[in-house]
Amino acid sequence: MTDLHPFIAGLPKAELHVHHVGSASPRIVAELAARHPDSKVPTDPEALTDYFTFTDFAHFIDVYLSVVDLVRTPEDVRLLTFEVARDMARQNIRYAELTITPYSSTRRGIDERAFMAAIEDARKAAEAEFGTILRWCFDIPGEAGLASAEETARLATTDGLRPEGLVSFGLGGPEIGVPRPQFKPYFDRARAAGLHSVPHAGETTGPQTVWDAINDLGAERIGHGTSSVQDPALLAHLAEHRIALEVCPTSNIATRAVATLDEHPIRQMVDAGVLVTVNSDDPPMFGTDLNNEYAVAARLLGLDERGVAALAKNALEASFLDPAGKARIAAEIDTYTDTWLAR
Repeated sequence: MTDLHPFIAGLPKAELHVHHVGSASPRIVAELAARHPDSKVPTDPEALTDYFTFTDFAHFIDVYLSVVDLVRTPEDVRLLTFEVARDMARQNIRYAELTITPYSSTRRGIDERAFMAAIEDARKAAEAEFGTILRWCFDIPGEAGLASAEETARLATTDGLRPEGLVSFGLGGPEIGVPRPQFKPYFDRARAAGLHSVPHAGETTGPQTVWDAINDLGAERIGHGTSSVQDPALLAHLAEHRIALEVCPTSNIATRAVATLDEHPIRQMVDAGVLVTVNSDDPPMFGTDLNNEYAVAARLLGLDERGVAALAKNALEASFLDPAGKARIAAEIDTYTDTWLAR
């Protein structure tokens, strides 16, 4: 098979499932750890490789939260956000919906208005300097319970506080022991305020969690949805209603949600007609990036350059970018692909 890595590296792309803190490069994590020496997170970027080796999903959550604890000031927030955009631009990511968990910062004492100002300043500076468009998904940390849901909904829906770049409302963290239906009132509020619903579901639990996300939370996209393949009726529903799955192959292996890449169900999803997007989730923590995830998906699906370009267009279709923006990036994808194949 042709080595698609060079093609993928230059391909204009969009990313829909990538976490704010989880996107911090080892350099940035080490810098934040040095700023806050009471943390257990290593200050040596090389030592972070071992630190980011997970035994299971629960261990991943513990490590993730230790990195979250490094973001303690508005200056930390701004640095992290801008540097994440820089790394995205290097991969030719033109548009990204970055999942942010504001509750993790506000409960640590960061002023909510200073937090909003920090992410918005970074967003505007990144678009001006790199040309990468950022939008936000505010996400409930499920492990923190309904108090976190209330706070996240308030921050997401309060006029004068809600940031300009906010487009969607999500739910992350562990699924086991955190049933989706209890969050319905908060998603109802967010949807009434014009936000799109994009909860995680079916990553470490069965397909019923995905059904709950659809029926109770009004999900328009599903984060992961790995177990959807266990239910043919669910796959048919996802396909019919164009409810996209945000698939993150390497993440699923790293957290032990899937045993091996060769066992990953992405092929079954595509064969069922589901709108599949490829994403990196928490890329430095999993030793990956979006370019690598496209290469993994291309191998699992047997894609050539045009197939990979079609995968990139899936992300645009499932995104909440405005129609003009979608058309512009789609044209970039077509021009790039045609030029590459004409060489």
